[in-house]
Amino acid sequence: MESPEADFEPITGDGRPVAEQPFFTRNQLALRNGQDRDEIWVAFRGLIYDVSRSRLWKRGNHYEHWAGQDLTPEMTQAPHTANVFDRFAVIGQLK
Repeated sequence: MESPEADFEPITGDGRPVAEQPFFTRNQLALRNGQDRDEIWVAFRGLIYDVSRSRLWKRGNHYEHWAGQDLTPEMTQAPHTANVFDRFAVIGQLK
């Protein structure tokens, strides 16, 4: 039996499939921290999400989590599931 995530295709900011989204390095991601640039991005499981419109990320942080980083290892301690990313558009892939 396949997992429910097997058929899940995240939304993207430009309508292109996830596989066609551009790649960004960790250094490029780090610049999108809400302080160095206006964009507020986070990565999770190899995908980069634009969380700029979220009021919870307005200053570049969400509780003790900082934008511009890969949040994959931190999700194990989050009070919510990974489904929280469903509401944000994928705008790239992490190299």
